[in-house]
Amino acid sequence: MTLKTKRAENYPAWYQCVVSESDMAENSASPGCMVIKPWGYGIWERIRDLMDEEFRQTDHENAYFPMFIPISFFRKEAEHVEGFAKEMAVVTHSRLQDVDGKLEPAGELEEPLIVRPTSETIIADSFSKWVKSYRDLPVLVNQWANVVRWEMRPRLFLRTREFLWQEGHTAHASAEEAEIETKRMLEVYRKTSEEFLAMPVIEGVKPEYDKFPGAVDTYCIEAMMQDGKALQAGTSHFLGQNFAKSANISFINKDNKPEFAYTTSWGVSTRLIGGLIMTHADDEGMVTPPRVAPYQVILVPVIKKAEDEEKVMAYINEIAFELKKQTPFGEKIRVKIDKRLKQSVDKFWEWTRKGAPVICEIGPRDVESQGMMVRERLSIGQKEIVSKSDFIQSVGARLEKIQNELFARAKARMDQNIRSDITTPEEFRAYFSQANEWIEDGKQGKVAFVKGKWCGDPQSEEILKELKISIRCLPLTQSGTTGKCLLTGKDATIDVIYARSY
Repeated sequence: MTLKTKRAENYPAWYQCVVSESDMAENSASPGCMVIKPWGYGIWERIRDLMDEEFRQTDHENAYFPMFIPISFFRKEAEHVEGFAKEMAVVTHSRLQDVDGKLEPAGELEEPLIVRPTSETIIADSFSKWVKSYRDLPVLVNQWANVVRWEMRPRLFLRTREFLWQEGHTAHASAEEAEIETKRMLEVYRKTSEEFLAMPVIEGVKPEYDKFPGAVDTYCIEAMMQDGKALQAGTSHFLGQNFAKSANISFINKDNKPEFAYTTSWGVSTRLIGGLIMTHADDEGMVTPPRVAPYQVILVPVIKKAEDEEKVMAYINEIAFELKKQTPFGEKIRVKIDKRLKQSVDKFWEWTRKGAPVICEIGPRDVESQGMMVRERLSIGQKEIVSKSDFIQSVGARLEKIQNELFARAKARMDQNIRSDITTPEEFRAYFSQANEWIEDGKQGKVAFVKGKWCGDPQSEEILKELKISIRCLPLTQSGTTGKCLLTGKDATIDVIYARSY
C-alpha cells in the first residue's frame, strides 16, 4: 500500500503526502501555521527530552522569557533588526471594541511589541540585571518556547509562521570561553542529529554574508535530504560583545575594571522533524528512528471472536509488561497496545505510515504457541513468527540494529553524493544546471553537494543568486590546499560546501 505520490514522481508532493498520511501535522485555520498531531508532537517531545538531558549535562538550566519584546530593544541592535525586519509580527493594540457592530482594534500601545522571532534582545536585558561581577559568570540558560516569523511560503515543519524550538543563551567573562561554549553546543547538535535522529551532518561555519544578524561567527550543521538538497539542522552563534554593548551586560572583572560580557546563542526547531522525514521516509510513509519514536513497539491484537478477547489481551499485557523491563539505549522501551475497534490490517497500515519501528500482531493461535508475528518497519514486506521469549530477549538488539541501519543508509547516501571532482566554473555551472531528483540509496543523484574552493570575493554572491544555490558552510576541517574558485575561477584556498537548500 504505497503512498499516492512516490518520491521519484514528485518529491515535494511526496513530502506533503508523508506528513499527511503519517498523521503528523496538518495546516491550521490560522494562515501559515500548523497543528502538530500526537505522533508528530511525540517525536518533538522525544527530541526535547533527549536534548534537555544533554543541556543539563553541560550545566545549562531552563528558564522562560516573554514572547512580547519592546520594539526599542531591536532598535538598539541595527544589524539584528535588519536581519529579522521582514519576518516580524507586531502588536500595536491591546484590545478590541465594538464599533457599529464590528470588532475593531482599540487601545493603541504606547510602544509596539514584537512577537518573539528570537530572544537575544529580551534575554540580554535580563542578563544586564543579573551580571555585575565576574563572579556572576558564566550564565548558562536554555529556553523551550515558540517563535513567530512571518513566512510568506509556509510548508509544514520546514517553514511555518509559528514553530517550536529551543534557544540557548549564555554570557561569559572572555571571548575564548564564549567561543568554546559555541562549539560545545554545536557538538550537542551534531550528537542529536546523528545519534538520536540518525541524520548525518557536516559541521561548519557560515560565510560572512550568511551569519546570524549581529553575530561574530555562526556555526552550523548541514544535512543532506533524499533529493540532494541541504537542510540547515542547527546553528550556534558566537555573538562577541555586540549584544552586551547594546544591552549593557557589563561586569567588574578580576582586575577590578568594567568590561562587557561575551555572549552566545544557539537553537534548533521543529524543522528537525522535516529533516527527519526527508532523510528516512519512503514510499510507504514515515520511517521513525527508534530513539525518537514515541512508541518503539506496537502490539496489535487480532481478535475475531469475542470469546478470544480475554486470553489474547492477557497475553499481550504480559508481553508489554516484560518489554518495559528492557532498556536499549539506556531507556525503557516505549510500548503501545492498540486496543482500538478497527480491523487489525487497518491498524497495521496506520502504524506503518507513522513509521513505528516494530509492529507485532498477536491472535489466539499465538497465545497457544506462545509466539507472535513481528514486522520491522525497515523490512515491512517481511514477517517473522518468533517465540515470545525470543522476542523479548532480542527486542533491544532489534531496535539498536534499526537505529544503526538508518544512520548507515543516510551516511552512505551523503558520502556518495558529495562531489569533490568538480574543479572548474564550467563544470560547476553544468552540474547545477540540472534538476534535483530523489537519490536512490547507494547511487549517485544528478545534483547534491559539491565540495570545492571559494575565493571569498563578495561579488561571487551574485553568481550564487544567479545559480540559485548557496554556500552551506565552510567545513571545520580545511584541507589547506590551493585551487580554483568554482564561482569566479580565481585562486582560492577556502573549502566550502555548495548546494541547493530548503
